[in-house]
Amino acid sequence: MRWLFSLAVLALASAVSALSAVGNRLLVVLEEESERDKYSNFWADLEARGYDLTFKSPKSTDLSLFQHGVRTTDHLLILPPKSKGLGPALTAHNLLDFLSADGNILLTLSGSPPSTSATPVSTPSAIAALLLELDLHLPPDRSSLVVDHFSHDVLSSPSTHDTLVVPGPAPLRPAAGDVAHFFDLGPDSTVAVPRAVGHTLGATSPLIAPVLLAPRMAYAYNPADEADAAGVEEPFATGRQLALASAFQARNSARLVVLGSAEMLADQWTKDGAEVQVPWGKKTPVANRVFARKVSEWVFKEVGVLKVGRLAHWLNEGEKADVGNVSETGVVPVGGEDVNPKIYRIKNDVTYAIELSEYSRTHWKPFYPPGNDRLQLEFSMLSPFHRLDLVPASTTPNSTLFTTSFTLPDQHGIFNFRVNYKRPFLTNVDEKRQVTVRHFAHDEWPRSFAISGAWVWIGGIWVTVAGWVGFVALWLYSKPAETKEGKKTK
Repeated sequence: MRWLFSLAVLALASAVSALSAVGNRLLVVLEEESERDKYSNFWADLEARGYDLTFKSPKSTDLSLFQHGVRTTDHLLILPPKSKGLGPALTAHNLLDFLSADGNILLTLSGSPPSTSATPVSTPSAIAALLLELDLHLPPDRSSLVVDHFSHDVLSSPSTHDTLVVPGPAPLRPAAGDVAHFFDLGPDSTVAVPRAVGHTLGATSPLIAPVLLAPRMAYAYNPADEADAAGVEEPFATGRQLALASAFQARNSARLVVLGSAEMLADQWTKDGAEVQVPWGKKTPVANRVFARKVSEWVFKEVGVLKVGRLAHWLNEGEKADVGNVSETGVVPVGGEDVNPKIYRIKNDVTYAIELSEYSRTHWKPFYPPGNDRLQLEFSMLSPFHRLDLVPASTTPNSTLFTTSFTLPDQHGIFNFRVNYKRPFLTNVDEKRQVTVRHFAHDEWPRSFAISGAWVWIGGIWVTVAGWVGFVALWLYSKPAETKEGKKTK
C-alpha cells in the first residue's frame, strides 16, 4: 500500500509542476530524424515550459495513441511527412478518438516545393479526412500552396512569392469585444508564413475559429499547374477566405490547431534577428517565435481553461435569507438542508452562486468574462423562464464568485439551474442542477382576512349568518295570539 501511495503522490507532484492544466506529455510525430534540428528553438521553448517531449516516426511499430484504452500522451504534435500516409496508428478515426479522449493536437501542414520538377508534397489522406470531419476544407489536389504577389518576402522568395508576410492575429470579433484574444503579438507585429497550405472554414460550425488569415491579395496555387492558366483563373479560394491557422475546440473542450505552414516554426524564422522585406518596403523583424508560443500555449491548454469551484443555490426568504450570504473569502457556507435543496415553491425568492477560475500558464486566477461578454444563468423547463446576468460578488486569489437572485415563476414542474457558457478559445462550462417547483401547500395560502379584496365577501357571509340567526330567534320567540271559541254542540 505504501508504494501505491508513493506513486500517487509522485503523479500528483508531476501534474502540479506542469505548465499545462491537463499534463505535460507531448508526442512529436516526425518522419525524418534529420529534420529534428530544424526546429530546435521550438523544442527548447517547449522543454523550458515543462513538457516531456517524445519523438517518433509515423512508421514506428511502437507508435500508439492508446494503450489498454488509455491515452499514452496528453498532447500530439504532427509535422508534415514526405510520404503519402501517416501509418496505421494515425488514421483519421484514431485521431478523432484521441480528441474524444480529451487529447490535444497541433497539426502542421506544408505546401509543395517551389520547383515544379520536384515531387509535390501532398497532404496525407488521413489528415484531409480528419479536417473534413471538423468542417475544415483543403484544396481538392491537397498540393496547393498560398502565394501573394504583393505581401511576400523578397529575401526568401523573390520569384515564387510563397513566403507570405502577414500582420499578427487580430481579435475574432473586435466590434463586439466579447472574445478573449490569446494570440496577441503586440502592435505592428509581423509573421512570416512560408509555403503555407491554405484551408477554408465551414460556415455552420460554432466549434472552429480562424486564428491567422491570408492577405487580401493571396490565392491558392498549385505549382504543378503553372503551365495551365485555368488553375490560376479559378483558384480554390482567395484573400480572407483562406485561413493560414485555425483553432478547433470540441464539445468536451479538447483542442486542435491547424497550422498551414510547418516551416514558420523552423529556426530560420524563430531565431533572433529574423527579418522579412515586402516589395517596395523595408526590412522588419518577424514575431514567429512569439506566435509559436502563443499557439502552443492555447492548444496545449496553458491558457483559456475554466474550472468550476463551488456551486450553490438556496432559499432567500425570512430566517433562511442569511444562510447563503457570501463571506469575505468568496465561499458559500454550507447550511445543511438549506443549501442546494431539491424542492422549492412557486414564487420563492432564491439566490444562485457559482465560483469560476481561469488557468493562466502557471496558476489559477479569478475569471472575468472578456470585454462586453456576460455570464448568464438560465432557469428553464423546456425553455428558459428566466435568463439572468451573473455578477461578481467576491473574489479570492484563485477564483471569482458570481451570484444572482430572482423570484421563481408561478409555474410548477421540474426546472433546471443552468450555466451554459461556451465561447471561442475558452473551455466550455455547462453546469446544470435539477430542482422541483411545487404549488402552495394548503397551510401556505394567505388567510382571507389578510386580503383586502375579500373583505366584501367576508362581510356578506357574516351578514347572511347574522340574518339567519336573527330570523331563527324571531321565529322561536314570536308566539302566535290565542283565540277563544265556544264549545260546539250537536
